[in-house]
Amino acid sequence: MDLFEKLLSNRGPLGKHSSMAHGYFAFPKLEGEIGPRMKFRGKELLNWSLNNYIGLANHPEVRKADADAAQSYGLAYPMGARMMSGNSNLIEQFEKQLSEFVGKEDTMVLNYGYQGIMSVIDALCDRHDVIVYDSESHACIVDGVRLHQGKRFVFPHNDVDNLRKQLERATKLVEENKQGSILVITEGVFGMAGDMGRLKDIAALKKDFQFRLLIDDAHGFGTMGPTGAGAAEAQGVMDQVDLYFSTFAKSMASVGGFISSNEQVIEYLRYNTRSQIFAKTLPMPIVIGNMKRLELLRTKPELRERLWKVVEALQSGLKAKGFDIGKTESPVTPVFLKGGEYEAAQLTMDLRENYGSYHGRRRDDYKSFHRDS
Repeated sequence: MDLFEKLLSNRGPLGKHSSMAHGYFAFPKLEGEIGPRMKFRGKELLNWSLNNYIGLANHPEVRKADADAAQSYGLAYPMGARMMSGNSNLIEQFEKQLSEFVGKEDTMVLNYGYQGIMSVIDALCDRHDVIVYDSESHACIVDGVRLHQGKRFVFPHNDVDNLRKQLERATKLVEENKQGSILVITEGVFGMAGDMGRLKDIAALKKDFQFRLLIDDAHGFGTMGPTGAGAAEAQGVMDQVDLYFSTFAKSMASVGGFISSNEQVIEYLRYNTRSQIFAKTLPMPIVIGNMKRLELLRTKPELRERLWKVVEALQSGLKAKGFDIGKTESPVTPVFLKGGEYEAAQLTMDLRENYGSYHGRRRDDYKSFHRDS
């Protein structure tokens, strides 16, 4: 079969809806100032999905830092991959600030979060190692695990008893080959359901098994814990997390990411993480803008406090109206529906159109709505 024929005959779970979804449910074009109300198709509508947890996208100090840095450096500097010609004192200063904030010895800033953690997983594990990971891990983790040429075991979401069983299997394998190690991967806050990874219970398994723990805390960094240092801080086990990863795309409303660990491990990753060795470093305005964002995370707890007031109001209001929001423990607020994709489409319309324009439509109406709109 021709490759293109194969692709067009099976467009995938999301692609099969593209003809009806494109431009409304998928790839919408939002205009105007980033916020809860933005323009869509010429009308001001509600926007329920933004990576701007504490409002830094519009913060005047952030805007000024971004603009001043762009004026001073442009978007080209530093030019090239960081190992070759793209390093700078400011990037290293930013890494020290991040290390201090999350309580780790050292940090490597990543030019992009998704490809960063994929490449970190690839750099950490060889074919003799075993990866054990949560079944609801983000796609970036799953893709990183796919790169792994050795064994991998998955445990049901937050099922620590089953994790113990997988660790028993993994331990047996590494003992047999006498040269493998075990890496456990989970998330601080799961981005779909909003619940936290059971980091304290997972860390407690170190008493019985030898493994290292990597967490992806993209949704916890800046929102969870007494200082905002994340889900591990909230659970009091940051010292038990061997590798701490987050992006700048959520609470910091920016681009990039970082990985923190002990100094020797970060030094190893600097020289072995392919997505950083063979790709351009972050532009200086992004680095300087991120430094300002981190400063505000650290020095203005009122931003995080306001976030939680909004979260509590939203989540309590949804529950009072009979919506099922699951077991979220974070700002992530899911709404679980039982009516399938058409009910989800109808609810999306009602939310986006400010609770009125399409309220009460039958599920079958969503196709005609999209065709006519």
